[in-house]
Amino acid sequence: MAENNQSIFDMIHQYGPYVGMGIIGIAVLLVLLYYLRLATLKEFKQKYDYINKNEIDSLWRATVILLIGAVIWVNAIFGETELLWFSVKVFVSAMLALIIGVIIQNILRFYYPFYIEKRLKKLRYTPRVSPKTGKPMKLLSEEEEDVYLDEGMQAEEDIFSVDYDVWVDEETGYTKIEKYSGHLHALQCSECNYQTLKVVKEEIIKSPTTMEEGELMKYFKCSYCGHKARKTFHIAKLKEASAVSETSKVTSAS
Repeated sequence: MAENNQSIFDMIHQYGPYVGMGIIGIAVLLVLLYYLRLATLKEFKQKYDYINKNEIDSLWRATVILLIGAVIWVNAIFGETELLWFSVKVFVSAMLALIIGVIIQNILRFYYPFYIEKRLKKLRYTPRVSPKTGKPMKLLSEEEEDVYLDEGMQAEEDIFSVDYDVWVDEETGYTKIEKYSGHLHALQCSECNYQTLKVVKEEIIKSPTTMEEGELMKYFKCSYCGHKARKTFHIAKLKEASAVSETSKVTSAS
């Protein structure tokens, strides 16, 4: 039995460091592939959607894999020849990795979104370049963009489910319409100050007509401290169908 245990420990000490480093390498490779893919995207909207959809999940997956690799590497490189002490070392290193993982998870969940939000805002509002003239296009205001949106688009904006950005080349009239989620990102909670307050429910209190504005109630809940809040929004009056430019191009949210 002692000889079998010694053989197992010898194998762990011999091959374990390489296995651990290989797993750590996979974690690093995942992060590099993520940023390489991001660098290949040319459109600002594509970058926006890719970061918004994948960045936190990609970093978290890489963190988990890296911690697993680190536990294997540490336990293999600092060898033990007794089963009891080896088990204790595995347990302690696994608990330490778990603590580190929880800390990183909370950073990614509660603090990192502030950093992502700044990057997303920069991507969203960086002037688009017209393919017709090569010059910067103008981002229209909420009032100006309505002429380029059909009734369905305007209805989506009125209930805050979708937000459209309309970019116009003033020289040629070319327009580009980009679609964003109306309540995709969390707001800052007034109780815990984390950016974890999200819309959990929307209710139309009063439907709009061509004569009167409507009312929408939005219910919020903080995913960290559980704080709840609600706020009433006005829904614009219904409008007549407006012409939409034939040169419009809609880029949907992914």
